[in-house]
Amino acid sequence: MKLRKVTAAAAAALVLSLTATACGGDDDSDSADTGSGGGDKIKVGIKYDQPGLGLKEPDGSFSGFDVDVATFVAGELGYEPNQIEFIETKSADRENALARGDVDFIAATYSITDERKEKVDFAGPYLLAHQDLLVKADSDIAEGTDLNGKKLCSVTGSTSAQNVKDEIAPDAQLKEYGTYSECIAGLQSGAVDAVTTDDSILAGFAAQDQYKGQFKLAGLKLSNENYGVGVKKGDTETVNKINDALEKMVADGAWETAVKENFGPADYKYEQAPKIGNIVQ
Repeated sequence: MKLRKVTAAAAAALVLSLTATACGGDDDSDSADTGSGGGDKIKVGIKYDQPGLGLKEPDGSFSGFDVDVATFVAGELGYEPNQIEFIETKSADRENALARGDVDFIAATYSITDERKEKVDFAGPYLLAHQDLLVKADSDIAEGTDLNGKKLCSVTGSTSAQNVKDEIAPDAQLKEYGTYSECIAGLQSGAVDAVTTDDSILAGFAAQDQYKGQFKLAGLKLSNENYGVGVKKGDTETVNKINDALEKMVADGAWETAVKENFGPADYKYEQAPKIGNIVQ
């Protein structure tokens, strides 16, 4: 299934934003005042290169589960979709982007950890992901130990592949590529036997039209990754408002719709929506 430019969740956010009574129309500032609700625009940090989660399309539009979550949240804060400015926020720069005020909040596969909570505040979690393996659909790799002697790919600097080697497959051959797109291409060509990172990221790639039916997730659940919405440290008011928005997204079905539309073709065995504040260790 082709990733949709506007999913049902994003459409729901549009309706909500049009009817929101908290929308502020008298603020002349260029940046958001998320604490009081409304403004000319709101700046949201996302990934640009993760299909199914945060992807900038060739026509300049955005798609993915994180995009749908961010659009819904922004709607609840009083912003229409055309008032959202999506800003690429790479993993290494997320804390700094919030501290500098480059973005108002971040929805970008941002796992909640104790170390990160020292620098930023988190709303959520809104998705529980797990480290997993992506293999070819006809692969006989069913467990991590089956990777001994096989080529395992992850991106340069990631700890995912080393975790597999350290914990379950000491004889796996690690291959580091610059991007997950390169890893997936290597899996398709046979240059590597498996790719490892969060299952949500792997499912997003596997759901793309050009890969439909070619890959499968092993379902190993090697770690727990609690995705949260990052907010500038100390902004408790915005955290509370985003938590309210996330709860509403789950309650009205938009959360599940977004999961199925973005990850469905990969047969992603997703966890049910986590409870706000419930961090699974």
